[in-house]
Amino acid sequence: MRSETADKDRGTGSTLHVRWLGTVAYEDAWALQRGLHADRAGLAEDHLLLLEHPHTYTLGRNAEAGHVLVDPQSVGAALIKVDRGGDVTYHGPGQLVAYPILSLSDVDSDWVSDAAPIHRSSTPMSSKAYVALLEEVLIATLGSIGIVGAGRHDGYPGAWIDPNTADAAKIAQIGVRIAKSESGKRRTMHGIALNVNPDMSFFDHIVPCGIEGFGVTSIAQELASSPNTSGRAVTMHDVVDAFTSAFVEAWGPRAVERQDVVWRIGQGPGDDSDLSPFSRGEGPGVATHGANAARSQSPPVSGGKASEGTSVRLLGRLAQAGVSGGVSITDRKPDWMRAPVRIDSDVLKLKHTVRDLGLITVCEEAGCPNLSECWSDGTATFMVCGERCTRACGFCLVDTRHPEPPDPGEPARVAEAVRQMGVDFAVVTMVARDDLDDGGSVHVAETIRSIREVNPGARVEVLISDMKGDPESLATVFAERPDVMNHNVETVPRLQRAVRPSASYARSLGVLARAAEAGLTVKSGLVVGMGETEDEINSTLLDMAAVGVSIVTIGQYLRPTSHHLPVASWWTPSDFERFKVTGESLGIGHVESSPFTRSSYHAKRSFESDHNLDSHTGKAGS
Repeated sequence: MRSETADKDRGTGSTLHVRWLGTVAYEDAWALQRGLHADRAGLAEDHLLLLEHPHTYTLGRNAEAGHVLVDPQSVGAALIKVDRGGDVTYHGPGQLVAYPILSLSDVDSDWVSDAAPIHRSSTPMSSKAYVALLEEVLIATLGSIGIVGAGRHDGYPGAWIDPNTADAAKIAQIGVRIAKSESGKRRTMHGIALNVNPDMSFFDHIVPCGIEGFGVTSIAQELASSPNTSGRAVTMHDVVDAFTSAFVEAWGPRAVERQDVVWRIGQGPGDDSDLSPFSRGEGPGVATHGANAARSQSPPVSGGKASEGTSVRLLGRLAQAGVSGGVSITDRKPDWMRAPVRIDSDVLKLKHTVRDLGLITVCEEAGCPNLSECWSDGTATFMVCGERCTRACGFCLVDTRHPEPPDPGEPARVAEAVRQMGVDFAVVTMVARDDLDDGGSVHVAETIRSIREVNPGARVEVLISDMKGDPESLATVFAERPDVMNHNVETVPRLQRAVRPSASYARSLGVLARAAEAGLTVKSGLVVGMGETEDEINSTLLDMAAVGVSIVTIGQYLRPTSHHLPVASWWTPSDFERFKVTGESLGIGHVESSPFTRSSYHAKRSFESDHNLDSHTGKAGS
């Protein structure tokens, strides 16, 4: 229970944005934390990231290397040095990790952890008081799921079972950092790790938190050992809900909004056995609109139902995310979804230029509805690293057969095409190349350099894959300082698994955060109409703004073939205008939003708008 005074004085009083992110690589989550902590948009919003990590040992600033007793690789774990306090900690599947990214106002009051209701003093919240708050949340969480006897162990942060006894065992670890953000706010990073049902043998390979003489336990072990709870099972979902409720009660935000990636049942991480035929290279399906008719290799399917050609398992993913049905392939599109196709001499000239140089454009490969408009203007988006993608996104037409090695002459040919086209803003995208150790980053970097060498003064936008979140691969691209660094989130958290099963919402936000951290102009995009709600779109826009994205594209999904995801709904032009207003109100510099918007649509105009440049001179406007 909170006192009236506490409710009145509570910190910034902002909305708490809760995200369940599923399994996230430690470095991806760390990059996301840094992006939210920096508060580059000046939103000062509070975030609560909830997730699991793969097997990972982390060393805090004061950790002793000798407290890691084995070579982590020998037990299948990573070892990462981090900027939090504390010693060595284990993270892994079955452990709830919570990272609160909160603003602790300088006029905020202190928390006295052993008082109920919580009392306050006139001093700013200290690190010690913040840790005490997290301890209160953990103890309340454990109590709500039936674990009695949890509390504080004198001299040791965290949550303990049978504290202050010889039998004390740690059930939750705490390690935090409080530092000034770029906007000058005192903000938190890192947080807690609560053992739900992890493989406890991983704790045998370290001196947990540098503490010797006491044990480590889990919720599953405690429930099994108690006569009152023996046989009772508590899921990660149960614990996440309990922890969220306890945190909200203790923190007291003005409002709460929550988005979850889909809770997966019966599949392990990376299990893509339920992919549809197109994503396994077994055929592109039946084309569903004119731009792709020539690419169809299968005979038409009778009946024309929305699910024709889409695997039952892929539809099951949608159903698990709460999406069923969809627009029938044979239904007439709304009038605003009818793009005029115009093939004039300029389009044909550009087509010949591309063919003569042996290049690939994503305009053709992805069946873009804006091809005639953009090519008539003498612009195109070049796709490098080949034409075969190692990912299996449910909305994309790009070939998914086994890729061939990158062509070493491709960067030079792209540069020559840019010269022959006479454009001063080149857009380069890539297929995902998970088969390459560097994810294709060296090839992309060489393309950027080649364009600039042949076309001095030309601006370059790149649209990259997540490169598995590899810091070195991303740094290789960032080092070339592209004028715009684009990576698409594509869809809202709930639909990530169905829409792009080999990607990750948290990883994509982490890539964007890293790019902003590197000082680049950062761009991202959404494809809508696959079953998301407007609230989810707004939440995703907020997440992108919060990590430093300054340009966003939003467009309507068009189903390329019968094997791809069905269209769930048509958003209207007025809806897209509303998305634009919302995004820009969050501090995003430019939102390009319309039914036919795609990632590189009006790319030059978006860059100029974000940088307040005159569209004719390329110089800063008044």
